[in-house]
Amino acid sequence: MAQTPASIWRNPIHFIAFGFGAGASPWAPGTMGTLVGVLLYWPLSFLPLSLYALVTLACFMVGVWLCGTTERDLGVPDHSGIVWDEIVGFFITMFALPHTWFWVIAGFVLFRVFDILKPPPIRWLERTFPGGWGVMVDDAFAAILACVILHIFYGLIG
Repeated sequence: MAQTPASIWRNPIHFIAFGFGAGASPWAPGTMGTLVGVLLYWPLSFLPLSLYALVTLACFMVGVWLCGTTERDLGVPDHSGIVWDEIVGFFITMFALPHTWFWVIAGFVLFRVFDILKPPPIRWLERTFPGGWGVMVDDAFAAILACVILHIFYGLIG
């Protein structure tokens, strides 16, 4: 694991890219970042679906810049403490799902599994796209896979 740079406490861009400090966790920073995503998701989940989609897209696009800038400033490709991608990934995972604790927990677990294991083509995406795009795209794809599986499961159990 890469060492947490002191700049995350001084530079607001780094602070946000590090999930408001969650990425500074000495263990499982991605999981800590996803937990921040859960906290931020809850109030967003009450938005109309079209507004939720717009906020998620805006967070993704801002994330490309935030993560790319932080990655470049630190000189470390996809630093393990950069967790904005996990936050936005959780938003994508939960798209159009019921906002109950069952679905939040299921989304959290499934997204983390795909984000950690990086099944094909997720690892390829991470390596193919440069800078902030690479940081964001692999998590977005892991989240889309998790979201699709959750929607299939939701369709089966109602």
